[in-house]
Amino acid sequence: MITYLLKRVLFTVPVLFGITVVVFLVVALIPGDAVAAMMTQVKLEPAQMANLRRQLGLDDALHVQLGRYLADLVRGDLGNSVFGYRPVATLITANIGATLQLTIAAMAVAMAFGIPLGVLAAVRHNTVWDLSGMIVALVGISIPGFWLGLLLIQVFSVNLGWLPITGGGSPWRALILPAFALGVAEAAILARLTRASVIETLQEDYIRTARAKGMSGVRVVWRHALRSAFIPILTMLGMQFGSLLGGAVVIENVFARQGLGTLVTRAVINRDAPVVQGVVLAAASMYVLVNLAVDVLYAFIDPRIRYE
Repeated sequence: MITYLLKRVLFTVPVLFGITVVVFLVVALIPGDAVAAMMTQVKLEPAQMANLRRQLGLDDALHVQLGRYLADLVRGDLGNSVFGYRPVATLITANIGATLQLTIAAMAVAMAFGIPLGVLAAVRHNTVWDLSGMIVALVGISIPGFWLGLLLIQVFSVNLGWLPITGGGSPWRALILPAFALGVAEAAILARLTRASVIETLQEDYIRTARAKGMSGVRVVWRHALRSAFIPILTMLGMQFGSLLGGAVVIENVFARQGLGTLVTRAVINRDAPVVQGVVLAAASMYVLVNLAVDVLYAFIDPRIRYE
């Protein structure tokens, strides 16, 4: 197990390096730069703009800028924001907690609704329960998250006044609507995968044996069938973590929540390349670590899996 973990950790280094280079080049290809974005807020003379570009290193060749950024990154320095000149690491640390909170809450919503719905559809296969569950899942996948967020705000915040739009009052109450808006689509995907996986598992011989021995249907499904069917579900949960991190960018802006989503949105608008690169690198690192944790959990769920 230790050898496997070390290999996986070492494998993440070229992955993160590739992500860093690609993001750097994509940001560099965006028309304009941070100095041009500053012109929307303050009037600068051409000589001042040229001097500022020289100070920020924007006049250097692209490969020189990339080399300088990678050298700083090896030392653990993510650079400074062009606007305000605050360290990027400090900005990420101040905002990552809110984004992780939203992501985990949305994943809880996806599991709480998706897995039971999928199990119900599998157990009642080819019945009205199965058809109804899959229709609900199809609707959930089809609804855009930002539109669902606006609808939830209109109904539960504006019309009924039950839940706050932003952080007024209890922070947990303010988390309900954005977590639901972000987690519904993932719950629908999880429901469809759970249904397919449980239906396949219920055809196995050991399930028939358990039923022949008189074991209750609920125990057969939840203790045996779902456990065996949980490997692909767990894989999907690891993949959904990255999807939820990406979706948080939109949902945080819809609900005016402070987090990595709003931070990177402002950075893109302001052409603040160090912040964009730092946020993407942080999100990629979290995604890699979550998928590593998922691989380790395989062995605990299914004793047949061993890492040599």
